[in-house]
Amino acid sequence: MTEFQAFLLGLIQGLTEFLPVSSSGHLELGHHFLHVQNHDNLLFTVVVHAATVLSTLVVFRSDVAQLATSALKFRWDEHARYVVLLLLSAVPVAIVGLFFHDEVGELFNENLLLVGSCLLVTATLLLFAHFRKKVDGKKIGFADSLLIGLAQAVAVLPGISRSGATIATGLLLQNDRKETARFSFLMVLLPIAGAVMLDLLKSGFRMDSEVGAVPLLIGFVTAFVSGLIACRWMIRLVSRGKLIYFSIYCFIVGVIAIFAA
Repeated sequence: MTEFQAFLLGLIQGLTEFLPVSSSGHLELGHHFLHVQNHDNLLFTVVVHAATVLSTLVVFRSDVAQLATSALKFRWDEHARYVVLLLLSAVPVAIVGLFFHDEVGELFNENLLLVGSCLLVTATLLLFAHFRKKVDGKKIGFADSLLIGLAQAVAVLPGISRSGATIATGLLLQNDRKETARFSFLMVLLPIAGAVMLDLLKSGFRMDSEVGAVPLLIGFVTAFVSGLIACRWMIRLVSRGKLIYFSIYCFIVGVIAIFAA
């Protein structure tokens, strides 16, 4: 992997992890068009995912600190309730990761037809969310959390945007826009950490790398900085109801992927 390829892949990971356009789908397209041969390199995957987790922690540092403090007090309050909501949302994707990890991994083989089709699904979800009935948003409940978690589990498919699916589901359930975006970004912390740990366990913590130290550093920094920008930008866009533009984008890229298959 060259430094330029590492930069582009880090940029793709950082931006598309938070923007509703599918990071997995764009990484598959990136591997295809950049001719990256060692795209299954575990260490690079761990590094760029760690960067996006870190960017989430930076943006929501006060929220994470409050939730962690409340959890340690073992006292039921609004923060403890929110922690339970986050844990509940992680159950569906945890089941998929534990029992269907290998089957999901087989989908990531530059199957551009699948990626394109799933991007069209993402475009449709965002379109529905954009034209949802405008009402005052309600607070996320336990049933909402589980349904949003199910959307996140479906988003393991390359081309289904995790943030797009979870935010669209939250909005279609009539939840508050800004709170839905906040919940979507916080709920990703557990699945990403769990997925990385599962990969490490399956590899016996062996991460033999064909990627040099410089590309790894470039990938990490690029994913972290672009993740910070995308996370903050996305919160504002969701609050203003601008999802239609991402729907159009996903439709265009989906069609391109299908024709490139």
